Amino acid sequence: MNPLAEELNAILDGTVAGRLLSTLGRRFYFPRGIIAQSAEAKQSAHAANATIGMAYREGKPLILSSIADSMPTLTAEEAVAYAPTAGVEKLRRVWKDLIVQKNPSIDPDTISLPVVTPGLTGGISYTADMFLDEGETILASEPCWDNYGLIFSTRRNANMRGVPYFGKNHGSGLDMAAIEKAAGEAAAQGPLVMILNFPNNPSGYSPTCKEAGAFVSIVEKIAQKGKDVLIICDDAYFGHFYEEEIYRESLFSRFARLHENVLAIKIDGPIKEEYVWGLRMGFITFGGRGLEPEHYEALTKKTMGAIRSSISCANTPAQHFVLKALEDPRSAAEKEGFQELLRRRYHAVKKFVNENPAPPSLRALPFNSGYFMSFHCQGISAENLRRELLANHGIGIVALGEDYVRVAFSSLDEEKIPAVYRTIYDTAAGLGTAPALAAH
Repeated sequence: MNPLAEELNAILDGTVAGRLLSTLGRRFYFPRGIIAQSAEAKQSAHAANATIGMAYREGKPLILSSIADSMPTLTAEEAVAYAPTAGVEKLRRVWKDLIVQKNPSIDPDTISLPVVTPGLTGGISYTADMFLDEGETILASEPCWDNYGLIFSTRRNANMRGVPYFGKNHGSGLDMAAIEKAAGEAAAQGPLVMILNFPNNPSGYSPTCKEAGAFVSIVEKIAQKGKDVLIICDDAYFGHFYEEEIYRESLFSRFARLHENVLAIKIDGPIKEEYVWGLRMGFITFGGRGLEPEHYEALTKKTMGAIRSSISCANTPAQHFVLKALEDPRSAAEKEGFQELLRRRYHAVKKFVNENPAPPSLRALPFNSGYFMSFHCQGISAENLRRELLANHGIGIVALGEDYVRVAFSSLDEEKIPAVYRTIYDTAAGLGTAPALAAH
């Protein structure tokens, strides 16, 4: 093992983070090579900096006129220079300030500085690399975002166990008894590893204040028994809340200070929060009771090793675009306008679902937030429903296996919602009596 990895492991040994590291995670380190030396030179090489493989003129990177014309608000440094492996320093600090602002119960001195990743997907994947070994179990909601299976099961060969969050009868909220049972069974076999995705994709559900407290209680009891716990908070849709009873902070804020045996990781970013989907940028932030600055620095360097060994660094102009958006005084009002647009669409869907009985083949899962809502298909194929809607009505929805379909109301104009949902209902009702569309 590389001595630098051993050095970082020695810092983390004796902490929950050190115990939870995967075999690959223990091997990660950030080399004191080109990138590290260039970072040092950037601070101190005032006469000349000949460390990085870029072309400069008079202290500025060379840039094509066509690129410069397309990015009039960015300097050459912001547009085409390599970003630091962990991300643009100012952006990382601004984002941490935003996390604390949106989650006021967080003590900023007790969490790490966020690390920039290439999208939230990259953040989840790096987390899996660092903390999941082959054959280990991770709990996720059932249904869940389909990319979890690709990341955890296919890439890491871990055992992803789906937990029926809404129970067999799909009640009005979370089935906390089923979640507690699954967590207890997983903890009996090894470390408890859970990924929490709220607002949930695909169901569009966020926990109430009571349910958030129940989640914390479940984990606290397990940690108090001496078990190590890793909680990954996939906060991709954070902030898109439409009902008053929703717990308004990320559960990361509770788990980050809960117990010395709990490591919490927050994966978030501007993709949905700032409406910049194509910029593909996210953040990883660590939190754990009893972890000190040197522990967070070691975890950051291991994350940097994962980034450096895969894509080297995240997109530079995207980071500066986001930074400018966060600092632009127009953004707050514009984002509130976008949020109100989504809120109206949510209420239009809620109104239709509440006022129009669904066919027996469809049952709506609870939803109160986010971009989506989902139906459980009973007695019909979700894939057949999807293909019928697309081929015969020009309506696109997502089938998740054979049992669930997801409808993204975020992309539906409000006035189209009743007609779209009526077509979904009628098509689902007809599938039981008409031949399904032939498979391709």
